[in-house]
Amino acid sequence: MKIARFSVEGEASYGILDEDAEELVVLAGDPMFAGYRTTGERVSLGVAKLLAPVIPRSKVVGVGLNYAAHSDDLGQEQPADSPLLFLKPNTSVIGPGEPIQLPPVEGRIVHEGELAVVVGRIAKQVPVERAHEVVFGYTIGNDVSARDQMFADGQWARAKGYDTFCPLGPYIETELDPSNLDIRTFVDGEPRRSGNTSEMRFSVAEIIAAASDVWTLLPGDVILTGTPAGPGGFTAGQTVDIRIEGIGTLTNPARNRD
Repeated sequence: MKIARFSVEGEASYGILDEDAEELVVLAGDPMFAGYRTTGERVSLGVAKLLAPVIPRSKVVGVGLNYAAHSDDLGQEQPADSPLLFLKPNTSVIGPGEPIQLPPVEGRIVHEGELAVVVGRIAKQVPVERAHEVVFGYTIGNDVSARDQMFADGQWARAKGYDTFCPLGPYIETELDPSNLDIRTFVDGEPRRSGNTSEMRFSVAEIIAAASDVWTLLPGDVILTGTPAGPGGFTAGQTVDIRIEGIGTLTNPARNRD
């Protein structure tokens, strides 16, 4: 099922998407903690403002160079033995339709459309074969990056950590096989990055195992699993659409930071 976090007149709620009726079945609380008890209310998608489907309690974990073709694009070797992990702050998270605010830095700002894993329970040193047990669901993430700043700094925290540099949404899909999903990114309707999760060097389960060996994962934490290859630059005034089959489309406009 698809879970949404949304607001009506400024009040945030959770709901289950009824795609046929284009409505949200309102839940009594956050389903990650309160289950799927409904209130009996329904809200039209035309009235609801979709929000980031989850706000990570502590962190967003990213994975670099997880698609071979993307590694080639950057001229960097793909990790051989374990995922290349990094962190983005939870303050970088925004929801569907919210603007990506571009900071005044030299060089390119790039989109990185990715399958995002939403952690559903406390997880530490999770074996690969049990990784599925800690997954609440999947959504779409955009690991926005100031590419030239990455190379200038020699590390990625600043280039990937700006406010608004982690759009998430539009829904969390709780019933999804992540092993063979098409991921496509568009800028103003023009195809840019394209790939399939079957091309990932490290699987979702392997990433969860590696990340939970380093950090304790908390309910609501998000893991971004890497981006396919393709041209990634975008500028203020353009709109980035990321589509993953089985989840939907995450859309965000870009503007210069005030």
